[in-house]
Amino acid sequence: MSPGALNRLNMQNTTSTNAALILPGGGARGAYQVGVLKAIDELTGNRSNPFPVICGTSAGAINAAVLASHAHEFSIGVERLDHFWRSMYCARVYRTDAWTVFKSGMRFAATLLSGGLIRTNPKAFLDNTPLRFFLQGALKLEGIKTALDTGALRGVAVTASGYTSASAVSYYQAVDEVESWARARRKGQPASLNVQHLLASAALPILFPAERIGNEYFGDGGMRMVAPLSPAIHLGADKILVVGTRDEKPDAPPQSPTQYPSAGEIGGYLMDTIFMDTLNADLARMRRINKTLALVPEEKRQQTGMKHIESLVIKPSRDLRHVTRAHVHEIPRSVQILLRTLGGWGRDWRMASYLLFESAYCGELIDLGYADGMRAEADIIRFLKF
Repeated sequence: MSPGALNRLNMQNTTSTNAALILPGGGARGAYQVGVLKAIDELTGNRSNPFPVICGTSAGAINAAVLASHAHEFSIGVERLDHFWRSMYCARVYRTDAWTVFKSGMRFAATLLSGGLIRTNPKAFLDNTPLRFFLQGALKLEGIKTALDTGALRGVAVTASGYTSASAVSYYQAVDEVESWARARRKGQPASLNVQHLLASAALPILFPAERIGNEYFGDGGMRMVAPLSPAIHLGADKILVVGTRDEKPDAPPQSPTQYPSAGEIGGYLMDTIFMDTLNADLARMRRINKTLALVPEEKRQQTGMKHIESLVIKPSRDLRHVTRAHVHEIPRSVQILLRTLGGWGRDWRMASYLLFESAYCGELIDLGYADGMRAEADIIRFLKF
């Protein structure tokens, strides 16, 4: 951090704010968020937790839980995430042995080819049991209560999608004054967060099995969350920083007819939609509300029940599919075969980019996130003024 930037930060007024950090999903792309967090930690001079409110979905839910459990020691939380992702490998997230992957694929094939007469009850293409064991051994979620008790944290929320209720449920752990909420197809429910909530939020549809919480099975939180900013606002945020997992440059339209999209390409496209499109739409809606509120007289503004919420979005400066292409050979052979079978290999690396949990790839994403965060120094300092 430049001396001038640090001085500007230290000289800001001391008005209390509830800055929120929102970490959307992205599978292995979640490593990018760690790099941005490293930059933020450095730019703020390793100060105390700059985000009293932390919300995450899917892989972002795991990052959010680690940060929240170390909110009273923010730099240590960031260091743990950096070590977590740089030492990552696919077999730590899902079983990669050929027999397990083959057996899962055959269950789907048997059900399809028999017209449902052979009921194999396939749950997912990949078995994420290793991730469950890893998270149970690595996470110290009791730290969330410590962070709340010390005032370093106001609240943390992770979102999952209920397959029966067809609703997004944001499980949150927060200070007593936060009340639960219920809106159309989404609600906030208090909970003592545990590994089940994280696995539910990160259960990518079809790829990873759903997780049962209570009487219902849950999948990836992005599927049903039509207002991804709402958990942070309900937890009291008055400004929101989002660390995305996708650059927003649209692909150029094809100059000649393309091949019909494969199942793998469609799956990758759907994951892109789940993780970022609804979030971007919600950000655009919030900015329109801010502009509208600016036109309303102050005495009338309070009657609306709405407030101006500042936002900052940091996203990859490169198309992460290009980074993926350089590392796809690191994916275990059995998973390569699965991706080839689904058509998620070669033409479009979207699906592979979500499953490439290997240290070299994750390390490069962390480095990219750090560089993007440092380039956004002026914006971050202005956003995190105290």
